[in-house]
Amino acid sequence: MIVEKPTILICNDDGVNAPGLRYLIETVSEFGNVIAVAPADHRSGQSSAITIGEPLRIVRHADIGKAEVYSVSGTPVDCIKLALHTIVAGRKISLMLSGINHGSNAGNCVVYSGTMGAAMEACMQGIPSIGYSLLNHSWEADFSQCAPFVKEITAAVLKKGLPHNVCLNVNIPAHCTPKGLKVVDASEGFWTEEYVEYKDPQGVPFYMLSGRYVDKNPEADNTDSYWLDRQFVTVVPVTVNPTASDKIPIVRQILEK
Repeated sequence: MIVEKPTILICNDDGVNAPGLRYLIETVSEFGNVIAVAPADHRSGQSSAITIGEPLRIVRHADIGKAEVYSVSGTPVDCIKLALHTIVAGRKISLMLSGINHGSNAGNCVVYSGTMGAAMEACMQGIPSIGYSLLNHSWEADFSQCAPFVKEITAAVLKKGLPHNVCLNVNIPAHCTPKGLKVVDASEGFWTEEYVEYKDPQGVPFYMLSGRYVDKNPEADNTDSYWLDRQFVTVVPVTVNPTASDKIPIVRQILEK
């Protein structure tokens, strides 16, 4: 009896030409039939944004190994929605992977991340989903330390699945051989949200986002930031249901007369 390989859908937010996307495709191709659908250009920080009122176009690119590769002229979430509607319509998707992102998605970065936006969209569609990120923004980043952990986590989720409405946010430390893997909470923090002012040739000011992430409790040993600093890969389970169900009684007491 011939057993058909699972179909794995891959996306990212760095764009179809990002080295991290190619590395992820090459790393997981042994697990199934891979189809990559990624933004045509860089779409970091797009979170779960979708395109409204503008046409979306699909372009077929050269295969990477045996993997089909497409780009979409939209956001990471557009890629997932349009892929499920057209490119892989009618096919069972066993797993959706996003990344490997160039840069961290630890802590509250998950709120802004296009990488995790794609993973969360697929999760809402009932597909087990994982977002992978390497803590290195360089286009020349070395992804080789990612492979053992990407393979281990991907194989485990393919075999055992994930809880309903839960996807995984995986962050991998850079410039080291990770010491192991920790399943933890996301660190609680905030961005300083600083902006640098420049002036265009006409003297009109414009602004570029800068700032840094501030961990509110850097010594808490149950968070991703803590263990990433100690050269461990971190896995944070992320729920796509934003309802704070356990706080409903408290809000009722506040609002009800």
